[in-house]
Amino acid sequence: MHYFHVAYLAVVVSAAIQWVLGALWYGLLFGKPWKAMVGFKEGDKPKGAVFAMGASFVASLILCFVLIHLIVWAGGVTFARGAFVGLVSWLGFMAPPLFAQHLHERRPFNLFALNAGYWLLAMVLAGGVLAAWR
Repeated sequence: MHYFHVAYLAVVVSAAIQWVLGALWYGLLFGKPWKAMVGFKEGDKPKGAVFAMGASFVASLILCFVLIHLIVWAGGVTFARGAFVGLVSWLGFMAPPLFAQHLHERRPFNLFALNAGYWLLAMVLAGGVLAAWR
């Protein structure tokens, strides 16, 4: 088995990029329509928001740790190649189950588009950063 050095700082930075992007995406950019589609009432403070934010950062750490392995296995050493691995990973591992989940939960297509758009951008950016960091 081939072992390689994981750039842990790159994993943390990529996870932080995803986390900040999520705050912007579901806050400033698309906060109102997202809240309406998931059923939050105006002015409601979501319960457990601090825990959810922390858990989302840990989830991004895990995602970026796995993504760096895929990038290395694919020979990605440039931002563009890493972004491509992120795109293909999103297309194969994120979009299909997210779409099926939205169908089964009978959620609006616009919510799927909003969530899938976030993950597409998050995966492409993280993949690019992880590959370029090496």
